Amino acid sequence: MLHIAIISSSKDPAGVNIRDNLTELFDFKKTNENFEGNDVFEFNGIKNKTIKLYLINEDLIFAENIDKKIHADILIFASKHRSKENTPSFTVHPIGNFGDADFGGEEKKLCPSSAVLLKNLFVELNKNAKQTNYELTIEATHHGPYVEKPAVFVEIGSAETEWNGKENGMIIANTIINAIEKEGINYISCSLVGGGHYNQAANKIMLRTNYAVGHICPKYALEYLNEEIIMQAINKTIPKPNIVLLDWKGLSMHKQKIVDLLEKLNFKYERIQNILKI
Repeated sequence: MLHIAIISSSKDPAGVNIRDNLTELFDFKKTNENFEGNDVFEFNGIKNKTIKLYLINEDLIFAENIDKKIHADILIFASKHRSKENTPSFTVHPIGNFGDADFGGEEKKLCPSSAVLLKNLFVELNKNAKQTNYELTIEATHHGPYVEKPAVFVEIGSAETEWNGKENGMIIANTIINAIEKEGINYISCSLVGGGHYNQAANKIMLRTNYAVGHICPKYALEYLNEEIIMQAINKTIPKPNIVLLDWKGLSMHKQKIVDLLEKLNFKYERIQNILKI
């Protein structure tokens, strides 16, 4: 039995919105459990999978080591997303820090990432939100909390109107359940290096190929890449990949450094431009 925890924060209107829609749309039952003074709900409508809803009282990105307090094999954080432009959006992303830990987590530490779940979430999101004019994107690996179980953030952006929109909560609730229902047996697990924070390379790889991306190191974090953190990106992706995809155009002046690191590690790599034929 696979145990999945969907975690929201009482401080986060988008997370509460998603949680409310999950309990309304699916047969979640209130359990006898209590977490931080909040009811815990459980759904057993998917074969061999148990899903529980948790509400915590702190910001999600600072809920360090919450996997030690909640029994789960996979953590899905339902959250709001902020952007400077306040662009209406739905985002998904793995978590951890290639560099500093200014927004939770630990410095230069990545968290485990399920490449299959990340891909399934993004594919289902593109189905469920196709009638909206929202930006749909995978973000690069960033922020906390630090956990040692596979974890992903699923977000509504980027301002109060979007966070509280009932239909938005419904879209994400359906996306989460649809993604959990899928298996993704034939995916090729990989890590991706290069490109922007809103990672267009990852978007295309996830939607157009059978590759599933676990961790994404964007252009602005390439300065932190060394053997140790590349191996984190590989070893903390589940299933463990045997290839790193390079957004060649998005490596800037770091091209040779990245190639040298991967060749020193004797690790296979390929340019995404060759895979996508662009």
